[in-house]
Amino acid sequence: MHEIAICESIRGIFEEEAEKQAFVRVDRVCLEIGRLAGVEVEALTFGFDVVMRGSLAEGARLDVLEIEGRAWCMPCGRSVAIGQRYEPCPGCGSHQLQVTGGDEMRIKELEVS
Repeated sequence: MHEIAICESIRGIFEEEAEKQAFVRVDRVCLEIGRLAGVEVEALTFGFDVVMRGSLAEGARLDVLEIEGRAWCMPCGRSVAIGQRYEPCPGCGSHQLQVTGGDEMRIKELEVS
């Protein structure tokens, strides 16, 4: 379950930023996660609570904003929404799609004290 490793990386970011910006607690975290990022949101939410125990983010609220997958279809030249990798273009049925968005993950907001 790589979601635990993701949560550990997020905790590391909190710890580094707490030193730089002199905060002592994380109250809320807002993550943007693309549908094509390969992250299971439910597992990430569970892992977040477990990994944050005993840290400055213990008890922090986690909000996840899912970003739709986007791709450019080579044959029809359109930008289209896709739900998962390797699905066909909803316009022409082609599988020649170049992913252009929805595969990213980032910390969008932090509420700290």
